[in-house]
Amino acid sequence: MDAQLKIWSAEDASCVVTFKGHKGGILDTAIVDRGRNVVSCSRDGSARLWDCGKSACLGVIADCGSPINGIAVGTAHDSINLGTPEKPPSEREVGTEGKILLLAREDKKLQGVGLQSRQPVFLFVGSDAFNCCTFLSSTYILAGTQDGNIYQLDVRNTNAPIQVIHRSGAPVLSLLPYQDGFIASQGDGTCFIVQQDLDYVLDLTEADCDPVYKELTGMVELEQLCQSCIPVKCVDKRVLGEP
Repeated sequence: MDAQLKIWSAEDASCVVTFKGHKGGILDTAIVDRGRNVVSCSRDGSARLWDCGKSACLGVIADCGSPINGIAVGTAHDSINLGTPEKPPSEREVGTEGKILLLAREDKKLQGVGLQSRQPVFLFVGSDAFNCCTFLSSTYILAGTQDGNIYQLDVRNTNAPIQVIHRSGAPVLSLLPYQDGFIASQGDGTCFIVQQDLDYVLDLTEADCDPVYKELTGMVELEQLCQSCIPVKCVDKRVLGEP
């Protein structure tokens, strides 16, 4: 990994922007608002905010001293105190106000940081390294760990999780909000949909030893062809879909 972040044009496949600043491999990215800013996290333990227009770093949002495996950006509920910036934000920051940045850390910690303020919002300690995280709403979040736990938390009170979902000991590699629940994938090849009330679980793939690193929904072309199937990206470059 060369610690660079690149943005590619979907029209002509050219590299239009290259960001440099991280000192370790980049593990995840998140788009802020409409995309003028993006956030990246790295093995160097930092999360950085980037200006796409000028290919510049607008600031280090967090420096944890531990690799950050995954991040997510979401709008915070009005009741959540995000803190105040120590200095006025750059005019190049667009859409950072009122946003929380989630950090899934290797040192078993899930951290919330005010994206504009750079101030800590919460710190939750889990059972193992956190691999991924996502928002279910402005108050509820999910995070998955290396030992197979999926934590659901209320950002307003992270002293104890709302619930912990555990289907196997395989690492939770990806979480994605979907309709009234979420999609999860694990290192043993399983990918499944969970409803928030946990009354219904739909298995998309069974354990077949190939880790499922990422899911994707909302692809209109595939939905038209497969009648609302969900594409699942696998490590061996297959794309699987089940109705």
